[in-house]
Amino acid sequence: MAAPGENLKINADRLWDSIMEMAKIGPGVAGGNNRQTVTDEDAEGRALFQKWCEAAGMTMGLDEMGNMFMRKEGTDPDALPVYVGSHLDTQPTGGKYDGVLGVLGGLELIRSMNDLGIKTKHPIVVTNWTNEEGTRFAPAMLASGVFAGRHTLDWAYDRTDAKGKTFGDELQRIGWKGEEKVGDRKMHAFFELHIEQGPILEAEGKQVGVVTHGQGLRWIECTITGKESHTGSTPMSMRKNAGRGLALVTELVHEIAMKNQPNAVGAIGHVDVYPNSRNIIPGKVVCTVDMRTPDLDKLNGMVAELMERAPQVCAEIEVGFEAEIVGQFDPPAFDEGCVKAVRDAADRLGYSHMDIVSGAGHDACWINDVAPTAMIMCPCVDGLSHNEAEEISKDWAAAGTDVLLHAVLETAEIVE
Repeated sequence: MAAPGENLKINADRLWDSIMEMAKIGPGVAGGNNRQTVTDEDAEGRALFQKWCEAAGMTMGLDEMGNMFMRKEGTDPDALPVYVGSHLDTQPTGGKYDGVLGVLGGLELIRSMNDLGIKTKHPIVVTNWTNEEGTRFAPAMLASGVFAGRHTLDWAYDRTDAKGKTFGDELQRIGWKGEEKVGDRKMHAFFELHIEQGPILEAEGKQVGVVTHGQGLRWIECTITGKESHTGSTPMSMRKNAGRGLALVTELVHEIAMKNQPNAVGAIGHVDVYPNSRNIIPGKVVCTVDMRTPDLDKLNGMVAELMERAPQVCAEIEVGFEAEIVGQFDPPAFDEGCVKAVRDAADRLGYSHMDIVSGAGHDACWINDVAPTAMIMCPCVDGLSHNEAEEISKDWAAAGTDVLLHAVLETAEIVE
């Protein structure tokens, strides 16, 4: 495969200006973004992305899940395309870079190819995956999951938001439901550029993260059942306090994660307390445990320990415990050839880099099931993400996109 010269770089100012322009759509209340999936704001962001891509000479494909595929032709019409991209949807209080960097970084590499007159054998397709965040319609990575065969289309369409609206109806309403069958596309490779969403790269002083694996994940919905009673008149010794059970299970989750270091995490991120009144001892708590590690045996062991010990600690205070796994994926190991292309690109460009495991789930984790895949990570300030204060530097964005450019051009094969 032809490798690009080390002098090839993207236009950092143009990339940054595009990110800032996209951030004007669906502004948050504290400097970030609220551009949730299949909302009017999402539709507006999609239209702007389409406009930019078509101005760069690309043509659009749109599938039944609303995934956008912006294609730059290669010289060989029979060669499978190299795909790049991420997502444009955000959390309700999201930052300006999560997902957006990967989509607009893909656009920038095409613009830079146009500037430099570079042609490739393989077509290049810049992708915006629908509903990566999974906030309005769970689960996360919904459309890439359908593409990879993890979910059925009908099941995805039936997902509901807090107001009872379905994903399928809302996708139709905003006008971004395509006719192309989901998953019909074949890929030569897929590369996703993304902010780290963690503190490691910044702490280590590295410009680029070469992602070798993703974390496996288990979401375990737990129901702790006690007995509602008056806070003021129920003696301490006679209480069946589901809230106390929550506290014990929270500490247990932390203990299990710490026992399985390194590279294991666990926490309770979602809690519903019933009846949630100031002067009533909770009779029921429903919470979700999130456990992650790139080691499948370790992940299964952590879940097994929780399932064994949580009922015991709850029984000791006379409350019940039940649990079921409501979300899961096994740890993906990214393609060695694609990972090498990323690492070689960082070396060629002289950027400091390190191997890293993705702490969050990404569309690349599902696409890894159906195509050779790799990820590139960019540092973010203090590791902060899913927060309007999320921040990266222009230099970090440029370095990650430069590496994306080189890895993609090597894989798509430059034609002289």
